[in-house]
Amino acid sequence: MTYREQSIPIQKRVADLLGQMTLKEKIEQMGSCWFYELQTDGKLDLMKSTTRLQNGIGQITRVGSASTLIPSEIAKVTNKLQKILIEQTRLGIPAIFHEECCSGNLILGASAFPQMIGLACSFQPELAGKMADVIRRQLRAVGIHEGLSPVLDVARDPRWGRVEETFGEDPWLISQFGIQYVRGLQGDDLHTGAMATGKHFVGHSLSQGGLNCGPVQIGMRTLLEVYLMPFEAAIHEAHLASLMNSYPELDGEVVATSQAILRDVLRNRLGFEGLVVSDYESVSMLHTFHRVAENMTQAALKAIQAGIEVELPTNDCYTDVLIQEIEKGQLDVQLIDQAVAHHLSKKFELGLFDHPYVEEENLADLFDGPAQRELAAQMARQSLVLLTNDGTLPLAKSTRRLAVIGPNADDSRNLLCDYSYAAMLELQMYQRPANSAFTVLNPASLASQAVNVPTILQSIREKVPQTEVIYAKGCDVNSEDQFGIPAAVQAAGSADAVVLVLGDKSGLTPDCTCGETRDSSDLALPGVQMELARAVMTAGKPVVVVLVSGRPLAIPELAAKASAILEAWVPGEAGGAAVANALFGDCNPGGKLSMTFPHSVGQVPIFYNHKPSGAYSHWYTNYVNETTAPLFPFGHGLSYTQFSYRDLSIDKATATLGEALKIACTVQNTGSVAGEEVVQLYLQDEFASLPRPVKELKGFARVSLLPDQAKRVTFTLPVNLMAFYNATYNLVIEPGSVQVMIGSSSQDIRLQGVFSITGASSMVVEKREFTCPVRITDR
Repeated sequence: MTYREQSIPIQKRVADLLGQMTLKEKIEQMGSCWFYELQTDGKLDLMKSTTRLQNGIGQITRVGSASTLIPSEIAKVTNKLQKILIEQTRLGIPAIFHEECCSGNLILGASAFPQMIGLACSFQPELAGKMADVIRRQLRAVGIHEGLSPVLDVARDPRWGRVEETFGEDPWLISQFGIQYVRGLQGDDLHTGAMATGKHFVGHSLSQGGLNCGPVQIGMRTLLEVYLMPFEAAIHEAHLASLMNSYPELDGEVVATSQAILRDVLRNRLGFEGLVVSDYESVSMLHTFHRVAENMTQAALKAIQAGIEVELPTNDCYTDVLIQEIEKGQLDVQLIDQAVAHHLSKKFELGLFDHPYVEEENLADLFDGPAQRELAAQMARQSLVLLTNDGTLPLAKSTRRLAVIGPNADDSRNLLCDYSYAAMLELQMYQRPANSAFTVLNPASLASQAVNVPTILQSIREKVPQTEVIYAKGCDVNSEDQFGIPAAVQAAGSADAVVLVLGDKSGLTPDCTCGETRDSSDLALPGVQMELARAVMTAGKPVVVVLVSGRPLAIPELAAKASAILEAWVPGEAGGAAVANALFGDCNPGGKLSMTFPHSVGQVPIFYNHKPSGAYSHWYTNYVNETTAPLFPFGHGLSYTQFSYRDLSIDKATATLGEALKIACTVQNTGSVAGEEVVQLYLQDEFASLPRPVKELKGFARVSLLPDQAKRVTFTLPVNLMAFYNATYNLVIEPGSVQVMIGSSSQDIRLQGVFSITGASSMVVEKREFTCPVRITDR
């Protein structure tokens, strides 16, 4: 058979295979099934699997996170299922196995890296690439071929629970991280790579009221310039292989039914050539949730016509009923062929027909060995953001007596994100799907297989064994019970200093305070944590607050009264050690905020790159009851040292379409300890035919400096980075003055300059630029 011959081009192999397939076999390739559908009493059922897979299957859903299998057992299961498909179906088409992998694979014993909102604060996109490379190796080792990441949503509303899964509020910063993540996951060749799946296309993050799946109102220009940018970058710069639709309606049309979004914009405007998979149940939700389809069949028709090629996580709508719809003339068979061809192409590119099986042993070091744990530690350290500090930090290692207080101080689980194995285990226990391993769960046996996550308290005790460390929980994360506050106050009063660890529990169950479906109507600390903080601060001792949170919190009172605030985000398996290292000066925090922190929820949405008419109330500027300024701006982050900026240079006074300028400055460590500074380049198109943002991030560099050391940072700025969509939706640059701003945050601008764009009144840009190369040299 031609499609089995490796030497033949993939396009011909696909055409040959497609020509031999029955309509039923094609429809099965557009579907999927949960792994637990192939189980009985928590174990793989070969008879059930053979029956379910007799006509093939497109994908199999989450062998890792829908089971209690360790990696070597997952490899055995994927091999057995591929063997059924290859040897016991007519055409022998292997399946794509997919898994969630936002900040690590959802596999028992796999590395648990920091959540994306924190990683973005590192301003080191290469770390996303390194993490994704680890994820890729782990997935392929156990026979999984697609990762349902990265999240490329632009997050401007921190009420939305999934903010933590994003890279923050700035589309250009998100683009840089997204490019690196996709490259890391897909590798140089999909034969050894895993398909990345960009999500959620598009607009999921700006839902009404911050509610997951709520309606979204975004104008076309904002959609093109802001919300599509990270997807466009991943498609053009990293050749994104797969994409997932978003749940909500966009300007009144549900995305899963929208040919305008999934065909006109995605395929035609952005040039996407990969595979479009549905977000879980988003096809059936057309009937059950959005009510735009009278039944599941109508939901399937709408989704297929819109361009959704594979239904995940299981076949609720893409079933045999579609054969009847084709026979009745309600569905064009060419749409089926197109979808199946895209799916088969990816299976060939992944090498599944040629190498369908994997080795089943010697996987332990690959999943959480020394190299993976060191990367997790590096990422956690680089993600830390020092929000305030009156000089209390770093704490002296000679501190005699230290009180460690708070609901997140001695909790391993709360260092992990909503898409961690631990969180998914909670969800599975809460839902307990029929026939899954979770109906016969043995938590004790799982604990011995899980990744090691030392708590912040444990890490502090290990860091300063000579210090007497007193622990008091104080309260739970999200409870009104103040049972432990008196003991916490007593502990604080008896200590020389206090570390108060507050924040969120990230996950998907009702007790969680952030994560998917865990949206919030305010941004205050959950439960009675603020009451705990007030009580502890009455003890009169220096109080260092550590925030373990998946979102920007509105904490003006803490900012005013605490001695220091360290934002740790959701730092993963090495988060406890990273925090302890920072508290005692073995790690100098150098992260910068990837999202703006508001004073109150009433300021939402608040983001730095607003238009000139944004962020003030004409004509009195502020709200009646508070400022319009942020509590902490985008790009903010302190250090245990100080940095000076000088000697701005711009090598050209004028430039035009297609040219580049070199913009440089010198940054120096003027303090007494080593540190890292993120040098940020912002631009403003001063006057334009349409309102432009007051500033836009266009370059950055994280620079390591010893005391008194200076380095020269040079950005090579393509003029085309200033392109925007004009009144007729053409991507253009216009002549005029461009303000150059270099600083330590979006508000802390240290150097300013100007250059001019010359040329015709409106110069069309054929391809959007996504890269501003930077070079760091010694002075």
